[in-house]
Amino acid sequence: MKKVWFITGAGRGMGVDFAKAALAAGFAVVATGRNTDAVTKAVGKSNDLLVVKLDVTRPAEAEAAARTAVERFGRIDVLVNNAGNFYAGYFEELTPEQIERQLAANLIGPMNVTRAVLPVMRKQRSGHIISISSAAGLLGFEFCSAYAAAKFGLEGWMESLQAEIATFGISTTIVNPGFIRTELISEKSMTPAELSIEDYAARRAQQAKWWASQGGKQPGDPAKVAQALIRIASEKQPPRRFIAGADAIGLAKHKVADLQAQIEAYRELSSSLAFDEHKPGGSAR
Repeated sequence: MKKVWFITGAGRGMGVDFAKAALAAGFAVVATGRNTDAVTKAVGKSNDLLVVKLDVTRPAEAEAAARTAVERFGRIDVLVNNAGNFYAGYFEELTPEQIERQLAANLIGPMNVTRAVLPVMRKQRSGHIISISSAAGLLGFEFCSAYAAAKFGLEGWMESLQAEIATFGISTTIVNPGFIRTELISEKSMTPAELSIEDYAARRAQQAKWWASQGGKQPGDPAKVAQALIRIASEKQPPRRFIAGADAIGLAKHKVADLQAQIEAYRELSSSLAFDEHKPGGSAR
């Protein structure tokens, strides 16, 4: 039987490349998106392709999409949580509603889809859940507070989920792409903060100019990321984390070095915090 890939956000960006790569590798693909016409136009047609409407922020649509996938192909082997967006701006200038929408798409959305797919994988006693995070899931960046919050949350959830579902034969992989040449930083996916605070004005202008200059110049090739996912998913023991891109590797190494420095800077103080059982009044006995 062909493996069945279930991919969210397949109407544009890396999701299109993921779907095309999976089809080219001989897999069956459930390509989902909020606009099915856009998905069909982007991915093309194939007997092994099923296009399904799915807004990941709607649990009922996630459940319906999973049912439709099983009705057509009988199983789901690989789930790629790819759909997402980017609310760009300083924390104080992002409205609570914007932050909620960011979390809804990039954190709660993958949870909704995974919740719908997990019963299928548990029944199979096999499966692989791949969630697309970001370098911003490893480090926080200025102007990316809401996006990083969602990605950090995604990673904590995925790491915990692995411990919960490994016994069912289900693997998980967090993917941390660097700067990949997609539409994430275009107006199609990137939404600016709605508020304006004078203290941030000069830096906001600099950030906006910098982000605008990056469109179409990102060093990462989404088609190559897709091929990497095909390879990872074919491994008997897929990695729990895949750092995607030389720039992402550099950032990850910086994070590790900084964390080690923070540990060493206060090692003595941190190591002195154990409860002293022998100190008078120090025991509950």
